[in-house]
Amino acid sequence: MKKISDLFFRTSRKRTLSRSLFFGAIATVSLISNGFSLSSKANAQTPAPIVNNTEIDSYAQAVLAMEPARQNAFEEIKKLIGNGEIPQIVCNDSNSINGLPKKAQDIAVNYCNHAQKIVEDNGLKFEQFNKITIELQNNTILKRQVYNTLLRLQQPQPPESR
Repeated sequence: MKKISDLFFRTSRKRTLSRSLFFGAIATVSLISNGFSLSSKANAQTPAPIVNNTEIDSYAQAVLAMEPARQNAFEEIKKLIGNGEIPQIVCNDSNSINGLPKKAQDIAVNYCNHAQKIVEDNGLKFEQFNKITIELQNNTILKRQVYNTLLRLQQPQPPESR
């Protein structure tokens, strides 16, 4: 009987962990344009980028990989600022970073450099990542595709059979 309850507990724990990772990733997609933003302002004349499945996978993997670092940086900056509101931090807008206290600037710059490396390690140029982030704000089809990809990537993988 103990083994069944252990199995249930592990399965339940995995499901809970998977759900929390999923919601964290969705929050990251939403917050990338809020708390920490990797994108620049959209140019009204620029046509909407066409995003293929490979780019969607790369984007979702990058978002999942950068989420823990984003949370850590956000919490560290929050501690430094105290009860004050944390301003929007846009990685490629030096004015948004320069307005922070010196220690918070260092944290933001380190996060932005780390995020850029994660994006590139996942097969995207930083500019592509930014364009996808901007496109997500207005494209419900793309938003659904990224959402489904994040779900798929966070599903526990069955053990490989030998």
